[in-house]
Amino acid sequence: MNRGRVATAITRPARRRRAAKSRAARRTAETRARVHLLIEITARDGAYRKGLLAAASHLSPEEAVIIADLERHGLQVPQLRDVLCGGHVIVDDPELYQNWSFPRVSHQRLSSHHRDIDKKLYPDIGMRGLVVREKLHGRTAQGTWLQLEKTPAVFGKRKLPTLDDVRHLLDYITYRVTHSNVGPWGLSRWTELRPIYLSPDLAVPTPLSPPVAASLATALRQIEADDDVTAASGDLARRFAPPERTDPSRELGRLLKGRAGRGLFGNSEVWVSETMSPVAAAILRSPPAPPPAWVRSARAPQPERGSS
Repeated sequence: MNRGRVATAITRPARRRRAAKSRAARRTAETRARVHLLIEITARDGAYRKGLLAAASHLSPEEAVIIADLERHGLQVPQLRDVLCGGHVIVDDPELYQNWSFPRVSHQRLSSHHRDIDKKLYPDIGMRGLVVREKLHGRTAQGTWLQLEKTPAVFGKRKLPTLDDVRHLLDYITYRVTHSNVGPWGLSRWTELRPIYLSPDLAVPTPLSPPVAASLATALRQIEADDDVTAASGDLARRFAPPERTDPSRELGRLLKGRAGRGLFGNSEVWVSETMSPVAAAILRSPPAPPPAWVRSARAPQPERGSS
């Protein structure tokens, strides 16, 4: 057996691991420097609790991944302050739920957020860090939510309350009184009822309340009635009435392909059920014939008459 080949086969994976660790460390250092600068910028609008800049200097790789993902999904500089102060964030990206679950530092948590989600299938995940203090995240119907807490809560099944649980209860009382989340570095008005949306999925259908739906349907019928009068002559409007729909608002929010719009037949219940005939297709696709001779002679420039 060639010992050189064996040594090379052993050292290559080790080199790849070292290179991956080096790239991760470099990205963490870059994110740490950027977060430190962003914190200095946002601190001009108001003071954080003491110790944030010192904590940002020791940003962990897991914390750097979370902040980098938030920036990638459109987090703005003023929003970073609210996130650090406990603002409730919703990102329409379900993959972040797994990306933010780090085996070395993450743990399952109990929380009252987003009770419509099956917590047995998607349990809430906590993580502690110098900057995030206690990061809590979970699934939503369309993505992932995140919130930073000042005091980590450890109560749960088969666990007795601790001093941190008492402090967490005091933070909840502060929330009930001030209607603001208690984050690691301040208070935020962006709660679960009024969250910060990042990368919202605008194609997700959202039901309307009955009064809003009725008002919208009335407005759409009025728009269609005005279009019937102004888009064509009155005679054509009477002869070719548009299709009657019980609820015109159902067409809103649909992903329409091809010739979709509000033209003469656009977005209406009219469609082509047969393919074009071969003869018609050949005529339409053939190159245009040259104009007759009398047309060419008429278009030819006339000779200028000389002056007498």
